[in-house]
Amino acid sequence: MEEIRLQKYMAECGVASRRKCEEYIQNGNVKVNGVVETALGTKINVEKDIVEVFDKVIGKENKVYILLNKPVGYVTTVNDEKGRSTVMELLKDVKEKVVPVGRLDMYTSGLLLLSNDGEFIYKVTHPKHETTKTYIAKTRGIPTEKDIEKLKTGVVIDGYTTSPAKVEILLKDKKNDISRIWIQIHEGRNRQVRKMCEAVGLSVIALKREGVGNLTCEGLEKGSYRHLTEEEVKEILENN
Repeated sequence: MEEIRLQKYMAECGVASRRKCEEYIQNGNVKVNGVVETALGTKINVEKDIVEVFDKVIGKENKVYILLNKPVGYVTTVNDEKGRSTVMELLKDVKEKVVPVGRLDMYTSGLLLLSNDGEFIYKVTHPKHETTKTYIAKTRGIPTEKDIEKLKTGVVIDGYTTSPAKVEILLKDKKNDISRIWIQIHEGRNRQVRKMCEAVGLSVIALKREGVGNLTCEGLEKGSYRHLTEEEVKEILENN
């Protein structure tokens, strides 16, 4: 019978990244057969042992990787305390429990990944893996070359300096004081692109995530989704 390390099993069940699962174990949040287990070297029998995280029994599900073309007006969360529409409402035929991989705010559209694979989620969201996120921002205001250079090298938002980004101006409509800017980052902090634009005096009118890594929403209508191919999943997981 198969025995694997507790944190690996938790990650495979979609609890969180393996590192986060180790924190849960060390903090006493995990039980094996009703007993709190805090040792990281613990191995479990996946067929016989019962694992609880925060007093909830977990188990392996089929690993699911979904690419959604998110419309404006949906919050990126499983449940919303304010009763707003969530992205989960768009996954009508998905039986497995999945969670959003990162977030897009309610007024941002475009590519959103969802999964129940903790390792996959970690690969996409943790900055050290440098998975690129590409956006198109429509802004009020015309950026100068100096503004663009600031966005490329890093601007201060929320007390930290953003990592270097790739930035190109796609449109300058001086008559209407509107610009369209292509921005590629690999961090993905809360409302990062909006705050980066604001840091150089630009107000974001509309924002769309065009891609994550080599993934795009090509061929998908707004509100529609598809499952990733094995090759697409493998490319993300093998990203260093």
